[in-house]
Amino acid sequence: MSGPIPERPRRLRQTAAVRRLVSENRLHPAELILPMFVKEGIDEPVLLDSMPGVQQHTLDSLVQAAREAVDAGVGGLMLFGVPQQHDEIGSGATDPKGILNRGLRRLRDVLGDTTVLMADLCLDEFTSHGHCGVLDQQGRVDNDATLQRYAEMAVVQAESGAHVVGLSGMMDGQVAACRAALDEADHQDTVILAYAVKYASAAYGPFREAVESTLEGDRSTYQQDPANATEALRELRLDLAEGADIVMVKPALPYLDVLRSVAEVSDVPVAAYQVSGEMAMIEAAGANGWIDRDRMVLESLVSIRRAGAQMILTYYATEVARRLRER
Repeated sequence: MSGPIPERPRRLRQTAAVRRLVSENRLHPAELILPMFVKEGIDEPVLLDSMPGVQQHTLDSLVQAAREAVDAGVGGLMLFGVPQQHDEIGSGATDPKGILNRGLRRLRDVLGDTTVLMADLCLDEFTSHGHCGVLDQQGRVDNDATLQRYAEMAVVQAESGAHVVGLSGMMDGQVAACRAALDEADHQDTVILAYAVKYASAAYGPFREAVESTLEGDRSTYQQDPANATEALRELRLDLAEGADIVMVKPALPYLDVLRSVAEVSDVPVAAYQVSGEMAMIEAAGANGWIDRDRMVLESLVSIRRAGAQMILTYYATEVARRLRER
């Protein structure tokens, strides 16, 4: 060049210390939420083939893993139940002695308010057909009949110790139904985390191994079409109007554009779920030596944070929290 270079962005990248100083987005352990699975009828934890490092827990191992997550600084725990028995209406979901509600009580008794205890509020783990709601005579998911079951679930989960109920079924009106039921049962302080934007994604496959899903077909009649983005803002508007305290986008990485749009207009905290398939792809590529697994884990989470998520559900929560604290 004939003259000086007017701008040199590389000055701010020259050392790790400089890069750290000017970093625009950072991960913090308190922003991470660990999904956990508790299974009925097992004596030892069961490792999942499609999700390396993730387990179906016994009640005892659940408590141990939860303590490890809290000690690492993880901000919250999201609990899913894996029952032995299933039926058409998912009776185990509202049974106070059901595995999910027993797990909630154990964790709340041990951990108290030292972390945020969340419960998955959906019927798919408990129904014999694997759908997220009850079916009508034609075999279709009956939206309004399902809302009655969700309302019952919300109350039982709150009474079992959940600080937050995570409404993941994508039924129309689910937030309003659960809010009314919780308030009527004197659980006004129970937080509603609405899966406001949940897509009918191929990335849930490993999760279905984790909860031993019996689903046949798909959930395209109630989860969102991956082709649609504007629709997500409609779903968001409705959930906010019904009283959602936190809203979620799921999955995360394939929908960072949607996450950004939601974060720009939401006046409540925004979460994103790095789902099982996202994890499985990272693990598979890492195991084959195609990517640097540890770097990819952090890069993927930073991208979700950069897109606007204030909290992230990730199976890497405990691992990453420890890594962040060691820096």
